[in-house]
Amino acid sequence: MAKVIMYSTATCPYCDRAEQFLRGKNITEIEKIRVDLQPELRVEMMEKTGRRTVPQIYINGQHVGGYDDLVALDRAGELDQLLAK
Repeated sequence: MAKVIMYSTATCPYCDRAEQFLRGKNITEIEKIRVDLQPELRVEMMEKTGRRTVPQIYINGQHVGGYDDLVALDRAGELDQLLAK
């Protein structure tokens, strides 16, 4: 099963959508890093991704971006391949 890590906050609707989308792809385990509870992790996220917004999603160590990026990857037919690794 793919290893999914998602930087998120408690009040982020796009984080919820990303999680629902991934669950629809049979991903049952998502490691959430809550940047609202640990602000130093937001700094880490920004340094790693160059982005300030959540969610920021990693699949098997590869940064795929946010919710819109995740959906675009799926529409391009590349998400299932990445999740299968």
